Amino acid sequence: MSVNLSTKSESGVGETIRVVIHALIIAVVIRTLLFQPFNIPSGSMKATLLVGDYLFVSKYSYGYSHYSIPFSPNIFSGRIFGSDPNRGDIVVFRLPKDDTTDYIKRVIGLPGDRIQMKEGLLYINDQAIVRERLSDFQGEDPCGSSEAMARVKRWKETLPNGVTYESLDCVDNGFYDNTPVYTVPAGHFFMMGDNRDNSTDSRVLSAVGYVPRENLIGRAQMIFFSIAEGEHAWQIWRWPFAVRWDRLFKIVR
Repeated sequence: MSVNLSTKSESGVGETIRVVIHALIIAVVIRTLLFQPFNIPSGSMKATLLVGDYLFVSKYSYGYSHYSIPFSPNIFSGRIFGSDPNRGDIVVFRLPKDDTTDYIKRVIGLPGDRIQMKEGLLYINDQAIVRERLSDFQGEDPCGSSEAMARVKRWKETLPNGVTYESLDCVDNGFYDNTPVYTVPAGHFFMMGDNRDNSTDSRVLSAVGYVPRENLIGRAQMIFFSIAEGEHAWQIWRWPFAVRWDRLFKIVR
C-alpha cells in the first residue's frame, strides 16, 4: 500500500499555519479588549512601581473609548461599558495635552472634589488625609539625582475610602508641596504620582491637568516581569542577577 507523503506534508503545514493564525487572533483580541502590557519608564510612581517593572493593565475595568482601542476611529463620545475608577486606583491614561503619550498615576480626586497640598500634606475636600511616617526608603534613587542609591522619607497614606499606599518625599517644601485648591471638573479625574517631588501630574495644569474620563486606558493589575533600572530585558544572560525576582506576579495596589 502506497502513502502520499506530499499530501500529508502539505496538510500538516496548512494545519500549523491555521493554528498560528488562530493564536495571533486570540492574542490581538486579548491585548485589544482585555489586558495590555505596559512598562514603567520613569520613577514618578516609586516606590509602588519601579523603573523596569512590566505590568498588565486591564482595559475592561473602565470601559472602552477611542483611546483604549488601538487604531479605532472616534466613533463614539466618552466611554462604553465599564465603570468609573475608585479613589486610589493606579490608572494608565492618555495624556490630555498630548494624545500620543501614555501616563500612569494614582487616582486622587474624583469629579467635584477639591484637592490641595499644604506643606507636603494632601487635603481632599478640606480634610487632611491620614499620614504615618515609615522607615526611610532605601534603593535606586527616586529623586532624579546622579546617585545610584538614595535614602528618602517614606510615608503611609490613607485615603478617605480606606485605600492605603506608600508615598515618597524627596525634599521638604518642594515645588508642588504647597498648591492652590484644584476643583475637579465633572467627567474628569485628578491624578498624582506616589513619588510626590518627582512626578509631573495633575498638579501641573500646563502639562497634565485634569484627566477626562474618555482618556482612561485601564487599571494596573499585576507586575509580570521586573528588571533592575539600567538593565535591558532582552539581555537574557543577565537575568539571574538583574531580574527582581521578588516583584514577579505582584498585585499592584
